[in-house]
Amino acid sequence: MRADCADCFGLCCVALPFARSADFAVDKPAGRPCSNLQRDFRCGIHARLRDEGYQGCTVFDCFGAGQKVSQITFGGVDWRRAPGAARSMFEVFPVMRQLHELLRYLTEALGLAPARPLHKPLRKALAHIDGLTRGSAESIMELDVNALRGEVNALLLRASELARAQVPGRGRNHRGADLMGAKLSGADLRGASLRGALLVAADLTGADLRDADLIGADLRDADLRGADLTGALFLTQAQLNAARGDAATVLPPTLSRPAHW
Repeated sequence: MRADCADCFGLCCVALPFARSADFAVDKPAGRPCSNLQRDFRCGIHARLRDEGYQGCTVFDCFGAGQKVSQITFGGVDWRRAPGAARSMFEVFPVMRQLHELLRYLTEALGLAPARPLHKPLRKALAHIDGLTRGSAESIMELDVNALRGEVNALLLRASELARAQVPGRGRNHRGADLMGAKLSGADLRGASLRGALLVAADLTGADLRDADLIGADLRDADLRGADLTGALFLTQAQLNAARGDAATVLPPTLSRPAHW
């Protein structure tokens, strides 16, 4: 569930729209190639994205959906060679991305020892969604992704509760909370539920976020300097890339320290 741009046809640079803002230097409609996309499907300014005003690109993660659509769904035939398939390819990609995101979370949940009682339904859900990702373009576009997300989310929530129940004390419940710009420096958020919380520009310096559930939390410009994210649940690389941190920020071993930190 990791992006491999070398095996992708630059789908995120074509299929998805973006609007001129602090995240993107220009407007681009869905289906139109970004002006920085080269003939080999690589980004011409990849090393300078932030400097050139494309910060939004640095925090996007397809969870491996790009290469799945490019190499499996469409058999390695790109949209330039098969322009008739371009529209279908671009429509499949965002659906596939959501499916791969679910696969990523289910895989993590299966690695949680306290969630062992749920391993059977978790494995069943993982196998089911993996099978869906290998279907035809038509079958993928017909999927009710919202229904799938609801089913998987119920499992992930139970897995989270089992994992966080092992944390001493009672973790705080900030699920879906509006904590934009909140002053949470040094806060004890160990084992807390921050599912879907709005933490844009929040001050989390030195905060204890061990074993906190961060699935879907918006960490754009959140200050994580010196924060401890050991064992953080469902935290993604894209969330970290959108935040600020430093050498003192403690990360889960499966994630990397963003270069801009």
